[in-house]
Amino acid sequence: MDVILWSIIPIKSLGKSNNKIKGILRIGPHSIEILSIIFGSMLGDAQGERRKGGAGTRFCFQQESIHVSYLLWLHGLLAEAGYCNENKPVVKTRLGQKGVVRKYVKFATWTYTSFNFIHDLWYQGGLKIVPQCISDYLSPLALAIWIMDDGSKVSKGLKLCTNSFSYSNCLFLVNVLNQKYGLKSSVHSAGAPEQYVIYIWKESLPILRTIVTPYFHPCMLYKIGK
Repeated sequence: MDVILWSIIPIKSLGKSNNKIKGILRIGPHSIEILSIIFGSMLGDAQGERRKGGAGTRFCFQQESIHVSYLLWLHGLLAEAGYCNENKPVVKTRLGQKGVVRKYVKFATWTYTSFNFIHDLWYQGGLKIVPQCISDYLSPLALAIWIMDDGSKVSKGLKLCTNSFSYSNCLFLVNVLNQKYGLKSSVHSAGAPEQYVIYIWKESLPILRTIVTPYFHPCMLYKIGK
């Protein structure tokens, strides 16, 4: 499916009463800003949840508590546009590997039937994949969110943790980055079987900074060496 629901007018649509409306009644079109947030986050840690009975899809966002400022900023963007509850997410705890207690912050959008096409693009047989139309949605804002969500400064370059994607998906993303933005990158092993990361070369970082800096939250600027 290659339908693109873009609108130049952000939705401020349903405000606080949005949580009382059935998912089947929540429809688009969705602005490029909203789609950029979703697609950029889906390249990172976000997950799409198709609701039972075909009522619609919602997207879930989660970060470790050290990145709470970033997640609250992301939540603020979506809440202001009427896409999620306005109550700020709170830090929660969960039991991690080897019994280590980890703190995290999470929230989810409202459920929209007009989000179903996004879920269909990103999931195949229950597995998360990179959609073939990703170039159409990888705006500078989406690229910035992807880096803030899953990027890290490594030596003089930048690593994108694409562990959940196949080698062919990662190679496809490398080609998109080059064709769309002129960024040079390569696929590397993540050190575990069938897991890979994308490394953006140091010579491309000045170009990358020019593209994404205007969209970065200040607490994440260290990821691009600023």
